[in-house]
Amino acid sequence: MTEDSAVREWTPGRAVDVAGTLAPLRRGRFDPTYQLSVDGSLWRTMLTPIGAATQRISVRASEGVVVGESWGDGAQWAADRLPASLGADDDVSGFDASLHPLVARQWHRHSAGLRTPAVGLVLEMLVAAVLEQRVTGNEARRSWRWLLTRHGDGAPGPAPEGMRVFPSVEACRRSPSWEWHRAGVEQARSATIMALMTVASRMAECVTMSGEAARARMQLVPGVGVWTAAEAAQRALGDADAVSYGDFHVAHNVVYALTGEIDGTDERLAELLAPSVGHRGRVVRLVELSRIRRPARGPRYAPIDFRQS
Repeated sequence: MTEDSAVREWTPGRAVDVAGTLAPLRRGRFDPTYQLSVDGSLWRTMLTPIGAATQRISVRASEGVVVGESWGDGAQWAADRLPASLGADDDVSGFDASLHPLVARQWHRHSAGLRTPAVGLVLEMLVAAVLEQRVTGNEARRSWRWLLTRHGDGAPGPAPEGMRVFPSVEACRRSPSWEWHRAGVEQARSATIMALMTVASRMAECVTMSGEAARARMQLVPGVGVWTAAEAAQRALGDADAVSYGDFHVAHNVVYALTGEIDGTDERLAELLAPSVGHRGRVVRLVELSRIRRPARGPRYAPIDFRQS
């Protein structure tokens, strides 16, 4: 490997579900920062504190070794972060899955390899979550692709075609308000992203804080609430206790899956998750993986085209 590349071989001593662990990072099928190859390897891009990086993650199953090949100025940072990104610091020893039969079944199915990722990229995860506020998934994914394509740099190294790196603070700041508007991002969300750019270094410090303290700091930024902070903490910090209260679907679907009750609320969700303090986000994730959904009721949400307003 050259001086701007690095290889990390990690022997975790357990099975590692690379795709399952990192799946929450993927923003749609055509996410420019995430790609699965036909050979089973997973490609990611990231803007590390040192610079841009591309990482290819593969597994030598017969040896129980996870291999991370990284390129770019941030290659060594990405290599060093590989175990944490795949949940090496996620302590599941105190998790009691027997509190509900569905959770127990799901944990039996996924416990060997599924962990909570801690990719360490707080700003990137926050911006992605802000773009998902109050809009449909398709709308958010379109805006995410626009941001990466318009303002992100090409991925370093032998990355698959079309992969891009999350833009720098300076690149985001240079984007005028009308560009955000054309990309389907209204003034409230673009203002939140601009506010995050002004405190980027303070957000980066969240990796050294407890989950609760980090989420509290994130919420000091205007426009970042409980939901947005939880979405970022789950991915950037490996916060297995963070719950996305305020989500359009989470309370309805999880409450329905655990109780059969149709009209789930955040209050009811909190009540059901209370016995799992420390692992409440893990319970939600396991229920989501069951694909049990509350029966559809009422009209579908109609996407809002902010470009016409």
